[in-house]
Amino acid sequence: MRTAIDDLAEEAGRLIRHGAWVPTPHDGAVAQETAADLQAAIGAAQSQEMLPAIDRLAHLREAIAAVAIALAHVHGRLAWFLGAAATILTPILHWRALPAEDNSTFGAVTPEPQQYTEAEDAIRRLQSVLSGITVA
Repeated sequence: MRTAIDDLAEEAGRLIRHGAWVPTPHDGAVAQETAADLQAAIGAAQSQEMLPAIDRLAHLREAIAAVAIALAHVHGRLAWFLGAAATILTPILHWRALPAEDNSTFGAVTPEPQQYTEAEDAIRRLQSVLSGITVA
């Protein structure tokens, strides 16, 4: 997940540097707001790792929701970027932190602790990229 977000970030940076993507003022505002929402959802690594799995998963889902809400308010390259980011983060939607008493989980799986860490790191990287999308 982190590697895919890194690849997405690299592509966005290249497009912006080469002038193929010139963020609009609206893009910049949405990117900054989304970055702030992601930062609020996913705290520092040390504090996140101390939380119970159910809280970590709730924070990750909150981050995905922030990306989805931002996606609903933009068009063009920022929408494509956010859509790709949401797709990369999709596995989180299939995670569960609660035991399945009757084995009916709708396909949800219990992630390993390192998967939480990787997903949180990916969100932090996405937050960093969005923070860097400004209007010149």
